[in-house]
Amino acid sequence: MPSQIDFWFSIGSTYSYLSVMRIDKVAQLAGLTFRWRPFDVRAIMVEMNNIPFHTKPAKLRYMWRDVERRAAFYGLPWSGVPPYPIKHLSLVNRIALSAADAGWCAHYVKAAYRSWFVNGQDPSVEPSLSDNLRAIGQNPDEVIARATSDQAKDALETATSAASALGIFGSPTFVTNGEIFWGDDRLEDAIQLHQAGTAAS
Repeated sequence: MPSQIDFWFSIGSTYSYLSVMRIDKVAQLAGLTFRWRPFDVRAIMVEMNNIPFHTKPAKLRYMWRDVERRAAFYGLPWSGVPPYPIKHLSLVNRIALSAADAGWCAHYVKAAYRSWFVNGQDPSVEPSLSDNLRAIGQNPDEVIARATSDQAKDALETATSAASALGIFGSPTFVTNGEIFWGDDRLEDAIQLHQAGTAAS
């Protein structure tokens, strides 16, 4: 089995778009796999009293321009500034967590980010919420019903607590060999350490 890095992310994180849309190619080139680990980054940020962009106009403008530049560098589509923040971050990440258990997490997350960044639609509200599920062959009524259950809410809280226990405070974060790497621009660093650690063992 190929070696693996944990990819912690929240749909709703802007920089995670860059990682989500390029990670398969990166994994193939590096000869490893990533385990997709959804969590609620907003809950951690609220706990830390950290509101990074929405209330800071200058930083927000920089962030969008930075994401646009990096998207161009990676050859990823950019259709202008998407709706931000998304309305129901917890809901879409509960869906992603359920999808991770069922084996279709990556397909769902990519569909959600395409609708958000390419089509300019909030992926957490209708009709894009259901459209994204249909696009990957899932039944929206069944998936959303599961995602709104108490069990799904508890599961996301558990995942978020696990992320926090590792020292994760933002999305995307990559975890390997007991080290955390925060940010899309640290993906290659995580791979380098992971491969060095695998070789050493």
